[in-house]
Amino acid sequence: MAPPRRADIREKDVQGLKYFRLLTPLLEPLHDNATARDRAGNRQLFFDQYAGLLLLMFFTPILTSLRGLQQASGLAKVQKRLGCSRVALGSLSEASRVFDPALLRNILGDLSQQALPLLHGREAEALRGLTAVDGTLLDALPKMAWALWLDEEHRAVKMHLQFDVLKGVPSDATVTCGNGPEIEELRATLQPSRLYVIDRGYAEYQLFQDIIDQGSSFVGRIRDNAVWTVVEERPVSAAARAAGVRSDRVVRLGCPKSGAVFRQPLRVIEVETGKTDRHGRPEVLLLATDRLDLEAELVALAYRFRWSVELFFRWFKCILGCRHLLATSRNGITIQLYVGLIASLLISLWTGRKPTKRTLEMLQFYFSGWATAEELQAHLDGLAEHDA
Repeated sequence: MAPPRRADIREKDVQGLKYFRLLTPLLEPLHDNATARDRAGNRQLFFDQYAGLLLLMFFTPILTSLRGLQQASGLAKVQKRLGCSRVALGSLSEASRVFDPALLRNILGDLSQQALPLLHGREAEALRGLTAVDGTLLDALPKMAWALWLDEEHRAVKMHLQFDVLKGVPSDATVTCGNGPEIEELRATLQPSRLYVIDRGYAEYQLFQDIIDQGSSFVGRIRDNAVWTVVEERPVSAAARAAGVRSDRVVRLGCPKSGAVFRQPLRVIEVETGKTDRHGRPEVLLLATDRLDLEAELVALAYRFRWSVELFFRWFKCILGCRHLLATSRNGITIQLYVGLIASLLISLWTGRKPTKRTLEMLQFYFSGWATAEELQAHLDGLAEHDA
């Protein structure tokens, strides 16, 4: 039997477009980037209109495909708010190839700077600029030959993310095939005045020095067989011991060959996680950092914050719904992922806190006409009272 035909998208299914007034100035710089046309060449789609349609998809659950976006573009409300006419499928398909995703990356960075810190106090001040870095995979179709991963039948796209921990928002991202090198992607996107927290997969000594040379710092896990020469053995305070710190040393990291890249001493801190390894022994992490001024317990805390990027990946893929890819080209997928990150940032800016499933649902209820503006505002006011 043929699958049931999807219901047509109607005007009443797409509400709440007043929020897109706030996006108009944001998307205006995209307008003159390029033009996507249908095969006949008599219908045009501009980048700001395409990005607006994609953003609408994240806030309207009924929109799940290119055909759905095409149908929504024929609604008078959508046309008025996004400034577009009815879009042909050919224009939507071409848009994923002709528009420049780097422009969306710039918007992502601008929005990230507008976000305010969610964590305050002495610890937050000491860890200013804390940025968790990691990559995540999204399944790709076997026909996407560029998305190299395991083999011909298992393709994937990898998003490399920098996540501002204290603000709870993404600050930068790049997209590669599943086999894309994480170290090289981070090296190419390093920013000044950051405190990068990175896992063992980024344990390359030259990367550590590159971070320092960029005017940033790092807290990174190093391998258990790392070698060093002790310069100073530091005392471990009671607060540090309570945080699991076993030792705190200033060292010359690496052997004469591998350590030659460093032009300054580093610290190596041993931290118990409270777990046991497969042999029943306490699990101990080796953390390296160039921050000689930080208390050892804050170094351990900074590394624990690395898990915030993993929680964001869960939100981004499972709740916001960015596992369903609308394009097959790297360019088109990059555009979609950047728009998804922008959507997440907008929720954070609208609510003043990390996005949650409940808040996304309320926004979707509003955009679908199931919740009034007053009910949405009551939800947002409730979040503010909870934080007070």
